Amino acid sequence: MNKKIIQIIIALILFVVSIAISFSNHLIANILFFISYIIVGLEVIWEAIENLFKGKFLDENFLMSIATLGAFAIGEFPEAVAVMLFYQIGEFFQDYAVDKSKKSIASLMEIRPDFANVKRGNEVLKVNPEDVKIGELILVKPGEKLPLDGTVVEGVSMLDTSAITGESVPREVHVGDDVISGCLNQKGVLTIKVTKEFANSTVSKILDLVENASNKKSKSENFISKFARYYTPIVVFLAVALAIFPPLFFKNTTSVDWLYRALTFLVVSCPCALVISIPLGFFGGIGGASKLGILIKGSNYLEALSSIEIIAFDKTGTLTEGIFEVQKIEAFGISKEDLLKYATLAESYSNHPISLSLQKAYGTKIEQNLVTNVEELPGLGVSARVLDANVLIGNEKLMKNKQIAFSKCDELGTILYVAINNAYSGYIVIADKIKADSKQTIEYLKNKFVKKTVMLTGDKKAVGESVANLLGIDIVYSELLPDEKAEKLDELMNNKSSNGKLAFVGDGVNDAPVLALADIGVAMGALGSDSAIEAADIVIMTDEPSKIISAIKISRKTMHIVKENIVFAILVKFVVLILSAFGISSMWAAVFADVGVSIISVINSLRVLNVKELGF
Repeated sequence: MNKKIIQIIIALILFVVSIAISFSNHLIANILFFISYIIVGLEVIWEAIENLFKGKFLDENFLMSIATLGAFAIGEFPEAVAVMLFYQIGEFFQDYAVDKSKKSIASLMEIRPDFANVKRGNEVLKVNPEDVKIGELILVKPGEKLPLDGTVVEGVSMLDTSAITGESVPREVHVGDDVISGCLNQKGVLTIKVTKEFANSTVSKILDLVENASNKKSKSENFISKFARYYTPIVVFLAVALAIFPPLFFKNTTSVDWLYRALTFLVVSCPCALVISIPLGFFGGIGGASKLGILIKGSNYLEALSSIEIIAFDKTGTLTEGIFEVQKIEAFGISKEDLLKYATLAESYSNHPISLSLQKAYGTKIEQNLVTNVEELPGLGVSARVLDANVLIGNEKLMKNKQIAFSKCDELGTILYVAINNAYSGYIVIADKIKADSKQTIEYLKNKFVKKTVMLTGDKKAVGESVANLLGIDIVYSELLPDEKAEKLDELMNNKSSNGKLAFVGDGVNDAPVLALADIGVAMGALGSDSAIEAADIVIMTDEPSKIISAIKISRKTMHIVKENIVFAILVKFVVLILSAFGISSMWAAVFADVGVSIISVINSLRVLNVKELGF
């Protein structure tokens, strides 16, 4: 890059000096013009010759070489140097834009760990993460990146997950918490038991995904590739015809005039503005999305996002937290605190999610010596002796079985009825919690982007319909098995328009078949989920449904910029091509039509990199 800058500056100085002295000494001016041309043009000519031997005819190097050498041949030295000089300036800006675009994704590459501190015997060895096996213990000190996925077995710390999820708030981790590679350890020393080899780790999967994102081209990119393939030979043929045939019929003009027009025609014809700026726009869109923790596997999916017509959601883990919590406590003849205490102690010997939910709500260390005579009652609940009281906790059937008079609760969720010393004492509602931004996301999508919102869930009909009504979802299908989800999605696919797209958003664990079936599969909150990264087209690395809005906005912004570039470049080139054929425009206008349009298009493409959090 620095070498090219120096070449351009020297050539530009010589070019300006040449023009200044051309009024007094043509010979010296022409020599300086030629030296200036060699400095910036020799590399282009050489590359054109090499490509000819490789069978790559009619590329931009060939067009520039023929046009400028032809200009020298007819004595238009200033135009020849100007074309090559400004072409190289255009190339410099294109290279700069591509580098900047790549750096937006290269910042994600910084998550790649350099080493792992592995405990082997009484030693801690610094090794390549690829050499660490599953089950080994690794030590991660403050300021170091987590090299592998695993479970914390010792230590407490704060992890900076921003490189993976895009979230700025650090995450606190304790013993027993699962952690993923690529995060930065901020405070304490952690000992982690490795659960995945490096090749299968989260960081490895993400790097592979991003590095290969450019392999899947959008329709716009494929169109430009085909357009350039046919467009360039046609304009070269027209340029040759323009130089040869008109002088035979128009006796009042010279062959040099028509050759100049043909050379101008060649300069204008170079399609680099389209060939460079269109992929750059998509590359920038993918890079901008990655900054927000949205990984898009290819520009074809980025393009498809702009045409979403129907969006279908899984419920648990997608629109809801997927974590059961105590939502309500109703007590009779006892305080709510005491009711929760009796219930928690009675359930404390179980590792069932219900027991864990109660313990979380209780928030106090369990004293096991306060609990005796614990008995599991299959299909009913638990019986236990707590604080010298007989406690029954379970479902409606348990109350009826023990002939305890109770008030039935119609709340949605898992209802735990509690009886103390055979007297009904109240109930506790445990239910999945709806994510904070789910309702706003659905409302925004319906108002701005999609025609229909759908929920596909395996949960009970009453629960599914309740959540759908609360969020404002148009259609809900409940109590679906995985294969039935796929059938319903197939029906929805048949109901959209030919140009419309259907997106399915799931948690990526048990929704892989549906993610693969949809036009666009979006895996939500898929930290460390292999099935999500493999099956989905887009992976949102946080638990926020609102990131879908950001992804669609980035897609639409990218497509708007791409279309602007296509229309602008083709329109300007077409106008200047016509003017060149009639001898109205000079080679200076051709320089703008080629280099100027390229620079403007590239700068326009860079706008998509200036992406910020695009929520509601």
